[in-house]
Amino acid sequence: MISLMDKQEIILSHFREGKSQWQIHRDTGFDRKTIRKYINDYELKKRKLLASDESNMALIEDLTAAPKYDISNRVKRKLSDEIIQKINFYLEENNIKRETGRSKQQKKKIDIYECLIEEGYDISYPTVSNYIKTTLDSSKEAFIRQEYQLGEICEFDWGNVNLIIAGKARSVQMAAFSSAKSNYRFAYLYHNQKMESFLDAHVKFFNKVGGVYKVVVYDNMKVAVKKFVNKNEKYPTDDLLKLSLHYGFKYRFCNVCKGNEKGHVERSIEYIRRKAFSKKDTFDSIKEANEYLASELAKLNDRVSKEFNKSPKDILLEELSFLLPIMPSYDIARTIELRVSKYSTISVDENKYSVPDCLVGKFVFTKIYPEKICIYYRNNLVAEHSRSYLVHDWCIKIDHYINTIKKKPGSLHSSTAMQQMNPTLQTIYNKYYTENPKNFIELLELISEHGLNKIQNVIYELENLNPISINTEKVKMLCNRNIDEKITIKERSTKIEQYSREILSSYADILNNSSVAFQEEAKII
Repeated sequence: MISLMDKQEIILSHFREGKSQWQIHRDTGFDRKTIRKYINDYELKKRKLLASDESNMALIEDLTAAPKYDISNRVKRKLSDEIIQKINFYLEENNIKRETGRSKQQKKKIDIYECLIEEGYDISYPTVSNYIKTTLDSSKEAFIRQEYQLGEICEFDWGNVNLIIAGKARSVQMAAFSSAKSNYRFAYLYHNQKMESFLDAHVKFFNKVGGVYKVVVYDNMKVAVKKFVNKNEKYPTDDLLKLSLHYGFKYRFCNVCKGNEKGHVERSIEYIRRKAFSKKDTFDSIKEANEYLASELAKLNDRVSKEFNKSPKDILLEELSFLLPIMPSYDIARTIELRVSKYSTISVDENKYSVPDCLVGKFVFTKIYPEKICIYYRNNLVAEHSRSYLVHDWCIKIDHYINTIKKKPGSLHSSTAMQQMNPTLQTIYNKYYTENPKNFIELLELISEHGLNKIQNVIYELENLNPISINTEKVKMLCNRNIDEKITIKERSTKIEQYSREILSSYADILNNSSVAFQEEAKII
């Protein structure tokens, strides 16, 4: 196929230089039929253009257009009716999957092509792709630019971040907020996207900015949307309703698959993840990762925007007077009532947490926070644990089993409670109580009364006196004594002491010695 430059050379060589078609053929090597076609076509269009009274832009463009082949009359040799029927079948199958909630299992163009090849059809991928594109022919969506008021709207979303935590690859969830006006960004890392994490992110964000935005925009996440009434109407979850009542903000949900309706935070997820964790992605704990993220966000929010010539932090300061007043922090706990098992534990997210053994078989009220578990019985706090995010983990405190171990002292040595006990207590048990575990239970009761540090100091004192004979009775005896009490001897000032000092002073003069030593001796006497 000749180019526009080749077409120009043919036209100018013939009309300006007067060369014949044969001579142009010898100079350029193009076929004489091709040369004749472009010369005749140019002469015809030029006569029409000169004959018309007004300027014909379409004719001018056609006259100077680059050469192209006419493929409108081409016969489809590979794309037969049978193949078209097969492709249409797969497209209809995709429609059914979209309508039945299986949109992520649709066949792409390449999948349809591979299915045709597997069935023995001889066809190329571009042919299949072009047919599907022509058949669907969906026009691109237009967007309308939005203008936002100060303190009016912020947007929330979750994002996934892959980090190395304590030497292990972990996928953590990043809760992110973005102000629609200032583009001020806030983010925090969590282990999951459960309700307590969702609520905690809101409390942290509102406390950070010092106020509450009038409207918060969400997508159709399950912690925000309870159920769909129809395509455009949704019911919020009870926890979102309570949160909005507490802080006074309104909520708005995006349409399905319309992430652009909260484009600020959609972009912010990618922006924060790239700017913060492309530099560093290895941490000792998720707490350290959050501290690092907070420092990086402070830098991002201090960057001056070219659009406003101000930083997001500066615009946020302007927004403060337009925000709703901040409220006391909302109780973010996810609450649930659970029955205590025969092992004196409750199960939260497949992990076990111990409670006092007197509660076996009873129902306890549990508050689940992102970092801790609080357990109540009859409105009294009976147990508190650091939350575990391992799989099928047992979080056991040995003091919850004192009554049971008193009855079954032999069960202590190989128990889970023993394995998870404080290392200092394990050392004390292995050194002095392996033969008498029942007395160790009494020691645990002393620890709950006096504290581990004091018991440890008492045992250290006993070790200095007699490292072989250490038992709970001796520890209890020393704990009950007021070891910090110091006995002070008051000096008595009597006439006898005064006369005695005078006599001793006289002797000192005789012996030419200092009276100071005698005074010290007098004190002793």
